[in-house]
Amino acid sequence: MRPPSISRRVLFALVAACVLAGSAAQAVELRVVCSGGFAAAFRELASEFQRQSGHTLVTEWGPSMGNTPNAVPQRLARNEPIDVVIMVGYALDDLARQGKVVPDSRAELARSLIGAAVRRGAPHPDISTVEAFRQTLLNAKSVVYSDSASGVYIQSEMFKRMGIADQMTTKARMVPAEPVGEVVARGDAELGFQQISELKPVNGIDLLGPIPAEVQKVTIFSAGTVSTSHNQAAARELIRFLASPRAAAVVTASGMESVGK
Repeated sequence: MRPPSISRRVLFALVAACVLAGSAAQAVELRVVCSGGFAAAFRELASEFQRQSGHTLVTEWGPSMGNTPNAVPQRLARNEPIDVVIMVGYALDDLARQGKVVPDSRAELARSLIGAAVRRGAPHPDISTVEAFRQTLLNAKSVVYSDSASGVYIQSEMFKRMGIADQMTTKARMVPAEPVGEVVARGDAELGFQQISELKPVNGIDLLGPIPAEVQKVTIFSAGTVSTSHNQAAARELIRFLASPRAAAVVTASGMESVGK
């Protein structure tokens, strides 16, 4: 006996159902830890990636280095279940050498500059030249900087290069695990330094702009998959998206320069 025929509409419905079922089966939950410098861009890009891919992103935040509990190296040392890390490039390279990040998964995402900020409405000191910037630092009553890449550079290199390390000892300090802009906004410091992309979203401050090029430190933010991740394919899919031309406009709007290919 000839089997009953299936209408084209029913056949299309069956095929579509199979495709959707396959996509749902492939969708995974990705756990991401993102450094603050890339946070503004990632918040926007994460929503689009989830819509396009069907994957779910569970995101936490932490500095690229340091000893605070939220820092990426500390999280990995505790074997937290993480799939992707987004952080300062040279710190990510250190983790790759330790075998904690898959080396060939690394992708550069953005170039970031250090900016300066004061409390909203406060006088805007001159930082347009190295000499003016030097005088602004000497005149400031209190200075704060982050505990990540920009702050480490300011504390260990920049003050020395400008010949003011001794003068800054008593009035400059590193702020652990808190946005520098928030410290400045509530009046606990006169002048603050952090990645421009981390200062821009903070209310209550005025961004003075980047510090002079001669003493600037360009930070590269990169992404990589954690070696212990069970979702390597989906993790690499996320990294390709973050490094794509589609993401470039969002990265630029956040205060960084896209280096995605």
